Amino acid sequence: MAHQQAQHQNKLKLYSYWRSSCSCRIRIALNLKRLDYEYIPVNLLKGEQFSPEFQKLNPIGYVPVLVDGDVVISDSLAIFLYLEEKYPEIPLLPSDLAKKALNIQAANIVCSSIQPLQNLAVLKYIEEKVSPDEKVPWVKFHIEKGFGAVEKLLKDHAGKYATGDEVAMADAFLAPQIHAGIKRFNVEMSKFPLLIRLNEAYSELPEFLKAMPENQPDAPSA
Repeated sequence: MAHQQAQHQNKLKLYSYWRSSCSCRIRIALNLKRLDYEYIPVNLLKGEQFSPEFQKLNPIGYVPVLVDGDVVISDSLAIFLYLEEKYPEIPLLPSDLAKKALNIQAANIVCSSIQPLQNLAVLKYIEEKVSPDEKVPWVKFHIEKGFGAVEKLLKDHAGKYATGDEVAMADAFLAPQIHAGIKRFNVEMSKFPLLIRLNEAYSELPEFLKAMPENQPDAPSA
């Protein structure tokens, strides 16, 4: 019994929001690494990220946050690298240095040049300071710019997946952004044939499907 209690206390905790693509990246990584975790929903629309309790975990008020015992990590890139170091049994970064750098570069296009420009705080600012009609054009412009860069970056390196025939970091970051582009922002994907092909490959992986927004416990019922 004491051993079971210790296991429960040490279980990974992921503070997440169903539609957060940043959180989805980490859900995919946890699934691929076969790590059990407790899902703790944070409703961004209700402002739960600004509660004193959550601000102690992440003062900037973003999800995801991973809690591993006494270790608290926010920011999906930091969380991913932590998981890669602590749980290397199923690696998601290639050992080849050039391929590793390619994965990090592709992931960074998503997490620094696309996603931050479509998050709730930015869209709210545009709605209030510019015009509600400018929100979607703004998002589509930046998603398409980023997708175009990813296509050029990966065109000579992709195999079945983004950087070869093994699932890796770039895939975990790309899949949620492609999903958001298609499902949430109605981006015209015909300009991005590689990403269309990758999205089809991701749709066949249970670790990816399980992590998608519509399959989360806090997702609105249809």
